[in-house]
Amino acid sequence: MTQDRPVFGIVLMLGFCVLAPLGDAMAKLLGETTPVAMLVFVRFAVQAMVLIPLVALTGRHWRMRGRVLRLTAIRTILHILGISAMFSALQYLPLADAVAIAFVMPFIMLLLGRYVLGEEVGLRRLVACAVGFAGTLMVIQPSFIQVGAAALLPLVVAIVFALFMLVTRQIAKEADPITLQAVSGAMATIIMLPVLIAGTATEVWHLSLVVPTEGTHFLFLAIGLLGTVAHLFMTWSLRYAPSATLAPMQYLEIPVATLFGWLVFSDLPNGMAAIGITITVLAGLYVILRERASARSAPTEKPA
Repeated sequence: MTQDRPVFGIVLMLGFCVLAPLGDAMAKLLGETTPVAMLVFVRFAVQAMVLIPLVALTGRHWRMRGRVLRLTAIRTILHILGISAMFSALQYLPLADAVAIAFVMPFIMLLLGRYVLGEEVGLRRLVACAVGFAGTLMVIQPSFIQVGAAALLPLVVAIVFALFMLVTRQIAKEADPITLQAVSGAMATIIMLPVLIAGTATEVWHLSLVVPTEGTHFLFLAIGLLGTVAHLFMTWSLRYAPSATLAPMQYLEIPVATLFGWLVFSDLPNGMAAIGITITVLAGLYVILRERASARSAPTEKPA
């Protein structure tokens, strides 16, 4: 699919920016009475149930072998850890704060690119990373005073998903995105099931299976559907519009999360957190713009 419908790509990315925090809001609601491991299991089980038939109906090649299969398994484990950390963080932090802190991920990816993959990163982007981290710390600080180390969970989310994206980049050209998500959903379901069985047997509540309370079945289904559809929207958006156009739009997820946090939980970031969110967003947008400028000037100029 060629990138010849940028408006449609933008609409799909907007859909992602609405559906992703809405799914997080539902996970926060359910997390008050439901173990995190069960929420994660449902999230991936629904993903598998939706996408495996889609792969079969569309005739996609779904078998994976060798390197791609190994990297898909690593990617799946990272996805489980990232979702688990995010769902855990939502039990302690306002929705907007958790999402905003997790948006330190682009800075972590930039540093991993420089120090792990040996990619060239200029001084100005490194300074933007430092400023973005400072903004993130301003969001964390008031939450850390209130809930302690749990305020650091979104940082775990950011680190895990930065690694997740690096692994995804290694197999993106070798695996169909829908097939990749279908296989990943099936793998995660298989991995989580024995964890839940063992957690239930040993009475470890956070790892246990529980009977959903009356009226919550729709929310369980919605968590899986929203997560699956949001990810597909993001993937498909890149088929219609260039990533340089779409990347800045992802920061719209923060104000959307703020809106849902206010509507559902009556939570709003305090003054320091609001300033920190603004700094993080501006620094992130600067990094994206510098990436775009570097891509245009390559290979004749060094990135700044």
